[in-house]
Amino acid sequence: MAALTEAFSVKRYMRDLKLPFCPGCGCFTITNSFLRAVHELGYEDLSRFIFCSGIGCAAWIPSPYFKADSIHTPHGRSIPAATGVRLMRPKLNVVVFGGDGDIAGIGLSHLIHAARRNLDIAVIMVNNMVYGMTGGQVAPTTPFKTKTATTPYGSFEHPLDVTRLVVSAGASYAARWTTAHARNLKEAFKNAVTTKGFAFVEVVSQCPTAFGRRAGFKGVAEILRWFKENSIQLKQAEKMGEEKLAGKIVVGEFIRRELPTLTENVYAVLEEAKKRAETS
Repeated sequence: MAALTEAFSVKRYMRDLKLPFCPGCGCFTITNSFLRAVHELGYEDLSRFIFCSGIGCAAWIPSPYFKADSIHTPHGRSIPAATGVRLMRPKLNVVVFGGDGDIAGIGLSHLIHAARRNLDIAVIMVNNMVYGMTGGQVAPTTPFKTKTATTPYGSFEHPLDVTRLVVSAGASYAARWTTAHARNLKEAFKNAVTTKGFAFVEVVSQCPTAFGRRAGFKGVAEILRWFKENSIQLKQAEKMGEEKLAGKIVVGEFIRRELPTLTENVYAVLEEAKKRAETS
């Protein structure tokens, strides 16, 4: 697919609706980066995409704002919906948007098994390190000792490394970047959309409303500066010990490989069953 010659504009891909995000929210950057990726891949519109999302701030990125078919599901259930869509419409790009609570909290088992099955979808997890929409409660990705609405003296749990988890489970592609790495993020989205198999992109994103003020940040600029200063490239991180990596954000492309997909396996089994039925 050839790249478009027209200048990029979000208006090409978005409905004329006011976005619901708080000022300074990272979802603005993520929306822009994703649509830029789609544009650079040569898609004139989103007619070849179907988006699934659950409940939370990040779930509002595609639905109802993208000019596309989308399914807004109950909390944590976007991946099961995407599974059905992918199996029935295998020629379309199926993309899931969700937050860390939606994807790595209540929906974690669905994420693991989608990666294990190598389900041919792209999952974009916006990790703002807190339950942002429901009041700022501690999340499975909240950094250790961080103050939240439910941990006023600091979180006493260590965060889940979701990107490494999906790699271990069997994902074909996995990457992690922050909203301070917009160019890398755009390229990761392009890779996720074009990957054959399960693709996962974790975006560490700022939430100045529910996370930043309780964690002690004075504003969005300070959070983004923290992202840049606290990020360690994967190749560099592999040479460092666990103590030096404590509290750091490891960014980069964690895996890229080609494996048989769930869609291929399902249709192959059905074809074999059909042939056996015809010869019996």
